[in-house]
Amino acid sequence: MKRDMDLIREVLLAVSENPKCDGVYFNYFNSAEELGIQNHSTEEVAYHVLLLIEAGYVDGKIEESFPVPSIKGLTWNGHELIDNIRSQEIWQRTKKRIAGLSGVALSVVAQIAQSEIKLKLGLP
Repeated sequence: MKRDMDLIREVLLAVSENPKCDGVYFNYFNSAEELGIQNHSTEEVAYHVLLLIEAGYVDGKIEESFPVPSIKGLTWNGHELIDNIRSQEIWQRTKKRIAGLSGVALSVVAQIAQSEIKLKLGLP
């Protein structure tokens, strides 16, 4: 399955806005919709949640008995990333800068978003 940066953002937003994902307990979501994500299959969302867990942006764990990994909440890095790409304007500007590239690491996407925020604020 191919990594989808828009879905990565959507998952981070869903986790950050879900009151169950408060960092206290692991929560199991049986479907993409239950997590708050529409128009994507549970398998797609589970794969992207897994990627975010492996990358250290989401605190979660994988259990065979649930279709989507359990989620405790965002890590510090997850909060930093979603704060940088939460704005639709910043996200669109970030995507425009990476358009045409065959692939970009999530850490680079985060850096581009951070530079877009600095530009908007008039910072060097």
